[in-house]
Amino acid sequence: MLRQVIHRGLQSFFYKLGLFVSRHPVFFLTVPAVLTIIFGFSLLNRFQPDTDLESLVAPSHSLAKIERSLASSLFSLDQSKSQLYSDLHTPGRYGRVILLSKPGGNILHQADVILQIHRAVLEMKVNYKGYNYTFSHLCVLRNQDKKCVLDDIISVLEDLRQAALSNKTTARVQVSYPNTKLKDGRSSFIGHQLGGVMEVPNSKDQRVKSARAIQITYYLQTYGSVTQDLIGEKWESEFCKLMHKMQLDHQDLQLYSLASFSLWKDFHQTSLLARGKILVSLMLILLTATLSSSMKDCLRSKPFLGLLGVLTICISSVTAAGIFFITDGKYNSTLLGIPFFAMGHGTKGVFELLSGWRRTRENLPFKDRVADAYSDVMVSYTMTSSLYFIAFGMGASPFTNIEAVKVFCQNMCVSILLNYFYIFSFFGSCLVFAGQLEQNRYHSIFCCKIPSAEYLDRKPVWFQTMMNDGHQHTSHHETNPYQHHFIQHFLREHYNEWITNIYVKPFVVILYLIYASFSFMGCLQINDGANIINLLASESPSVSYALIQQKYFSNYSPVIGFYIYEPLEYWNGTVQEDLKTLSQGFNTVSWIEQYYQYLRVGNISATNKSDFISILQSSFLKKPEFQHFKNDIIFSKAGDENNIIASRLYLVARTSENTQREAVQLLEKLRPLSLIQSIKFIVFNPTFVFMDHYGLSVTMPVLISGFGILLVLILTFFLVIHPLGNFWLILSVTSIELGVLGLMTLWNVDMDCISILCLIYTLNFAIDHCAPLLYTFVLATEHTRTQCIKNSLQEHGTAILQNVSSFLIGLVPLLFVPSNLTFTLFKCLLLAGSCTLLHCFVILPVFLTFFPPSKKHHKKKKRAKRKEREEIECIEIQENPDHVTAV
Repeated sequence: MLRQVIHRGLQSFFYKLGLFVSRHPVFFLTVPAVLTIIFGFSLLNRFQPDTDLESLVAPSHSLAKIERSLASSLFSLDQSKSQLYSDLHTPGRYGRVILLSKPGGNILHQADVILQIHRAVLEMKVNYKGYNYTFSHLCVLRNQDKKCVLDDIISVLEDLRQAALSNKTTARVQVSYPNTKLKDGRSSFIGHQLGGVMEVPNSKDQRVKSARAIQITYYLQTYGSVTQDLIGEKWESEFCKLMHKMQLDHQDLQLYSLASFSLWKDFHQTSLLARGKILVSLMLILLTATLSSSMKDCLRSKPFLGLLGVLTICISSVTAAGIFFITDGKYNSTLLGIPFFAMGHGTKGVFELLSGWRRTRENLPFKDRVADAYSDVMVSYTMTSSLYFIAFGMGASPFTNIEAVKVFCQNMCVSILLNYFYIFSFFGSCLVFAGQLEQNRYHSIFCCKIPSAEYLDRKPVWFQTMMNDGHQHTSHHETNPYQHHFIQHFLREHYNEWITNIYVKPFVVILYLIYASFSFMGCLQINDGANIINLLASESPSVSYALIQQKYFSNYSPVIGFYIYEPLEYWNGTVQEDLKTLSQGFNTVSWIEQYYQYLRVGNISATNKSDFISILQSSFLKKPEFQHFKNDIIFSKAGDENNIIASRLYLVARTSENTQREAVQLLEKLRPLSLIQSIKFIVFNPTFVFMDHYGLSVTMPVLISGFGILLVLILTFFLVIHPLGNFWLILSVTSIELGVLGLMTLWNVDMDCISILCLIYTLNFAIDHCAPLLYTFVLATEHTRTQCIKNSLQEHGTAILQNVSSFLIGLVPLLFVPSNLTFTLFKCLLLAGSCTLLHCFVILPVFLTFFPPSKKHHKKKKRAKRKEREEIECIEIQENPDHVTAV
């Protein structure tokens, strides 16, 4: 009883709303237009891109950021950039270049050319306010001699050049890999500076026979001042231009350059590349909506309503964007998905209202017809819009740990609210004017009066075709002339009979089993998308650089800083064994290891604190080859006693080409040890900030949104018209969501912020299209389930097919945007639309004929009514036998 009361109350409310809109169409047409103009100007004036890529795509709250703060408080990260090597996530300003020799070549034989390029970089000048700045003015300085920090491979190349100039084979420098001895006696790790290495067979010291690539990084100082940052940005820009010029001058080498702004620039490049394609997409959607709303009947055809419906969603999206920028929002490329998401939901309401208009009686005044359409459609559309708002509202909650996802969901919530308002106001007013034209018998395209049938009969065939209002098809037995719409005609006369055929059903069941099998197989192979190149333009310099880097420099993981942040008895044998255990399996760059070796070679005993620290300070750190280790130890002095209060070493693991995943595994392996070991330490690399629990952070929004929708559907079991409608809706949405998740994984789509947003949208897109179909089915009173599903498809199939076809056709231009972000968007939304269409038109029409709700009680009620009517007729005949004679 409560369900009926709520439903009738909502229908009554929307009937009155429809009457109010139909009586004041000019007001409801003007107010949205004025809002769009106001907020549209703010969109143009306040547009500002977001340049902080880390804050957008890295988890907002992670242990890695806390570890970074702690590590930075002990040792300056700006001074440690050269030691804490990271693939693409190096902090601060820098310029990086990979020099690649031709296939079969040896890059070490071109040391002279590489050093020429290196000198060109050092001599490059950047002008700022009349002053020229070179690399020496901007570089990170070493503490010991205040010289620029340069990669050790430069020293190796200089030694190779000197050896080549001497023309003496005995003077040739022997280069080892990954650790090599430098001229000053230092041992240096060059695993990230030399790539594509082939070693001399059976070489004990791992001597290098040849190498394909060299990677050199130029680190700039970061003082935090705006001026310094501007000069650094100009230097990076000139560096990239110089590398492009050097590529033209040295055809025997391939040069790939990267700077700190490259990632953001190539991330933003997607928006610039997609602008024209989005306009093409809009044109395609407008064309599809216009054609699918047309009929041969020039009176009842509504092509302009389809066109105006799409424009309604466009102006509501412009208004939402204006509100976003007025509230100090900053644009990022992930927001490219909002127009497609908003269009997919908004046009569904447009086509449902159009179908609702077609189901109204033609003999009613146009205002009553608009009110009837509102009463019929807006209850369902309000429910689906509410679920959209709940899903994306949960995605915008504090539980979401990815800022890009949170910003997107906030914008989507505003877009959904404005879509809803604009559809019942702006589009409702358009429907009122179109209804008035139809009632006054005006042509739906030319807006001229349709002539009478007698006048048309005297005109040529082409004129009759253009001005045909369907009068020749209308008869007393055909009460709904809108059934001549080509989609409705196809569904009624052909498709409904075919899909409910008993011979088709087994094939549909087999098809669903195949679909479920592939979906399940894909769900077992889900990968997290922590790789940032998934969000960049596919033909950008950053992606090219990352691919070459992954190919030639993926033998070793990023350098992991191992920070011991409490005083430790380094001279204790047990502590030494614990440190060996922790660093086992890693290639270490460690003062501790070098110091222990120094003591063993010199046969020096340092088994107590005073001897250990005394020899360390007075002897070991005074040696030229060990002086750089001063930066890795923090001493404190209490009276005459010196203590080591903190120190650091560096760990590098051997990896395969999938460096990022293995780096995550290393983090997950080392971090728990810091809690159970007696040695108190933290591990850090700039890459960890982007990858720390990324999988959990990125999947949390879709889990929360899915849980929110499920909870709402369960709680409203007894508030909706029929509980079985909610039950079937939950099953359908789950099937579609898992299908999209599994199939997108098989299509090489990782779980990044774009695919997660698409999964949240899939939940709502499935509800949007399945809910009207299912609720109409469970409420139907026909004798059989087959007849009920036929009626449901006939009533809602046209709107579903119109919307999904417009949505999928609008996605096609995204395929031609050279960007990994838009490829992901295209794949996920294509799967969402296709799986929803498959369920609405193939799977549900067949499965609903097998399972509840049963229609037998409706059949019994109808039989009882028919029997009662027959008995009444018999009584009337017995009482009036003359009536029988008259008949």
